[in-house]
Amino acid sequence: MRYCVILICLIFSLAASAQQKPAQDKLIQFSGIITDIDSSNVIPYVTITNLSARSKRVGADYRGYFTFIVNPGDTILFTAIGYKKFSTVIPQSTPDSKYTIMVKLKANVIDLPSVRVFPWATTEEFTREFLSMKLADDDMAIAKKNLSRSSIDGLIQTLPRDGQEIGSQNYRYNFDRMINKNMVQTNPLLNPFAWGKLMQQIFDGDKSRTN
Repeated sequence: MRYCVILICLIFSLAASAQQKPAQDKLIQFSGIITDIDSSNVIPYVTITNLSARSKRVGADYRGYFTFIVNPGDTILFTAIGYKKFSTVIPQSTPDSKYTIMVKLKANVIDLPSVRVFPWATTEEFTREFLSMKLADDDMAIAKKNLSRSSIDGLIQTLPRDGQEIGSQNYRYNFDRMINKNMVQTNPLLNPFAWGKLMQQIFDGDKSRTN
């Protein structure tokens, strides 16, 4: 009888301890989707840190979805590049073992001061480079240089003839052939008058030398 009483007391003590078990030992499946608060677009690969569980970290997928195990009362921190940090606390009184949330992050806009970049380290280097700088010619000087006689002669010698120039040359050649087609060119060796004129010049030359 004594052992039965002890056993009954032990059972009641275990039941009481089970009822007094802290809520932190309860496991909850925490899941949700992370979106932008302005555009409602999903934010992929957000870092999620459980600050109450030794800063345990998980990551959302490319669709902004996440799911992992937490305990009631855990503080969850959401961080992403270009967005402000967001934290939430898992409720203590959760009716079931699942907790779903829609996380909305706000873009973090940072105004950076303007920066002027100079290619010279010192003012002396800038002055030296400025004084040795060669100014470019204006449009009028460039046009005169391109239309100078030396520039045109160089282009004539280097550039090949185009189709219009070749066509004009062929036209002039055909025109000259058409004009001179009725002209007969005789051989002076077969002309007796030419031989007589030549002999007369020879005789006149001998006569002038004799005188």
